[in-house]
Amino acid sequence: MQRHSFESVTIETKKVGLYRNITSVEEAAEFLVYDWPIEKGPLQLQARIDCLDAMENALDAEQARASFIAAVKEAGIFVREGR
Repeated sequence: MQRHSFESVTIETKKVGLYRNITSVEEAAEFLVYDWPIEKGPLQLQARIDCLDAMENALDAEQARASFIAAVKEAGIFVREGR
């Protein structure tokens, strides 16, 4: 399986004080589907769609990253972009 890497995004997980580095579209999609800590919103759904599109090479990995970050911010989840 091809990996669609992007610049690291650090986010808070369901467990308080536990953070996760997301470095690819595949990791972002996994988090959106399996580890999303709160109620889903419209940007979360769009991020899922964008990650799937990126995995099919129909969307750039950086666009999927931006969509993922927007969903995380909408949900009020802590996020740190870059290193």
